[in-house]
Amino acid sequence: MSGTLAWALVALGLAVVVVRRRSVAVGLVTAQAFVLTGVALAEAGSPDDFGAAFALAVRGAALAALFLLIVARTREPRPVRAGAAPLARAGMAVGLALSLTWLVPPIVLESEQSTRAMLALVAFGAVVVATRRATLHQLLGIVMVENGLVLGAIELPGGASLAVELGVALDLTLIAIVAMVFHERIFAEFGSGDTAVLEALRD
Repeated sequence: MSGTLAWALVALGLAVVVVRRRSVAVGLVTAQAFVLTGVALAEAGSPDDFGAAFALAVRGAALAALFLLIVARTREPRPVRAGAAPLARAGMAVGLALSLTWLVPPIVLESEQSTRAMLALVAFGAVVVATRRATLHQLLGIVMVENGLVLGAIELPGGASLAVELGVALDLTLIAIVAMVFHERIFAEFGSGDTAVLEALRD
């Protein structure tokens, strides 16, 4: 994978960390998924590889449709404030990405840029989950972590098998559907997708 594509994936991920609007975050994660599809197609060398790339494209489109549906069905009455300011979130994301680069043992991928991009996406997704209070943003963070793992699978020498790609895509889609059901239930009960409202619950 070229350095330009690696930096594009990282830039899209960092933008998800700092943006406020849910619809913009959905668009950024979707763009990231389709960049990964393009990388998979560019490096495909067998029918299984093309099948895996097609599975990634279907996954990206399906998740985008589900996310946009949930945004349309659960309009927030007011913006859900994050647990940290945008610059603080960006600093934490970059710091965690650098820490993973130093601490994680060498991973055998096709290029060093791929390894760094994969670790950055995992770090950015983790920071989104940890610092955003909106349930949909947290779900997008989980998807971004999975995008990083997909990148690692694509860039493994020889690539991942079609069965692995299909399994990962199906698992994530099921997780996303379950999480969206919980999001709608929380919104229906409290009128907001802010996870802070759950602190009011007691046994």
